[in-house]
Amino acid sequence: MKRFLVVFGLIILAAVTAAIQDGAFAEKPKEAVTQQAQKTEASPAPEAAGAPTIQIDKTTLNNGGTIIVTGTAPAGKPVYLEIWSDKKVKASRFDAEKDKETGKRPYILYMTLEMPAYYKIFMPKEQKEQLDKFKKEGKKWSYSQALKDMGADIAYSSPAKAKIDRYQATLTGSIIGSRGELLPQMDDKENKKRSMQLIKARFRSPDKVFGTDVVTNPDGTYTAEIKIRKGVADGKYTIVAVADKNAKSQPVSFENTINFPNLYLSNAGTSLNLIGPFFLALGIAIFGVLMGAGGGFIMNPLLVMLWPLPHTIVAGTVMPTVLFSQASGIYNYSKIKFINWKLGVAIGLAMVVGGFIGPKMTEMITLDQFKFVFGWILIILAGLMFWQTTPGYIAKNKKEQAILKEFKSKAEASAKTKA
Repeated sequence: MKRFLVVFGLIILAAVTAAIQDGAFAEKPKEAVTQQAQKTEASPAPEAAGAPTIQIDKTTLNNGGTIIVTGTAPAGKPVYLEIWSDKKVKASRFDAEKDKETGKRPYILYMTLEMPAYYKIFMPKEQKEQLDKFKKEGKKWSYSQALKDMGADIAYSSPAKAKIDRYQATLTGSIIGSRGELLPQMDDKENKKRSMQLIKARFRSPDKVFGTDVVTNPDGTYTAEIKIRKGVADGKYTIVAVADKNAKSQPVSFENTINFPNLYLSNAGTSLNLIGPFFLALGIAIFGVLMGAGGGFIMNPLLVMLWPLPHTIVAGTVMPTVLFSQASGIYNYSKIKFINWKLGVAIGLAMVVGGFIGPKMTEMITLDQFKFVFGWILIILAGLMFWQTTPGYIAKNKKEQAILKEFKSKAEASAKTKA
């Protein structure tokens, strides 16, 4: 039992140390919070001449819904609606693409903690064909090009103000779990450009950041039926109508409420019904502990596939949750003497070191790369395990047979003791 407590203490210590290194327990500087509050609460500037007007039919939604937006704009001008959530989340992008001019790879990590949890630009319905074109491009679509081609660049505003940090990554730094050297702040133009790349990295699909729901009439009046999908952030949302770079309406806002069993996950920027993950985790824990793995290797890909969660959040969330199943599993396996503590401690020390490196490296890979690597690892392991259970392999491996007999005898002895 003492050995169990020592190992479990080492695991907890490693998890806490890694969390502190990553800034999980660090509070935002009060000055930054105050500045952000001032930006949000500042009184809007007087409406410019010729600027659009805007009204909404309701001020509250319950886990998404539909809001009707109406107003007027200068006749003949298309109207764009920019909408964003006041809740902020983390977004990152690792730039390892070859520079067209130099042919070198920059290896720069761009990161912000001020990305709106929800962001979308609603455009005139006439832009639907253009939007469909970008959807067909798949992963190669460009957010900045889409803004330009559909005229929505005049409405792009809120994410461009986000503070973006950039780090010069190195191979050595990645190995020891470092983001790299913090580079000087970018100017406003470069910051805006990188914010567009972070928008794509965060939301991925054109459907998530563009909609073609604005109907503009010849007399300048317009209407839009805006659908806010389920599972987005709770709290305040702001809408601004834009007809030109210098013609913007006063902002209007509404509240999106989330009720239990739905819960907003602040670092993921989404809300989730807890019932599904609860029963999924229950089944996986039973099977995972049976396999001696805790269930994380099964839980991880299923959470990514079934719910709109960033792979970095899934990887980080599964780690501490597996401790619950592993702790109970360790206790019960120790009672029936199925644990080799010498081997377990040796492997555990290696995993402590890996626990410092892995979290930083997740920031430098995309969701597609994560799925590709994880998928192949599971396929290879599954193939090896299947091969080792074939009759031919077992017949040739006497050591394997001895282990199976020992396992069977211990299980029988344990069953008799309980009886």
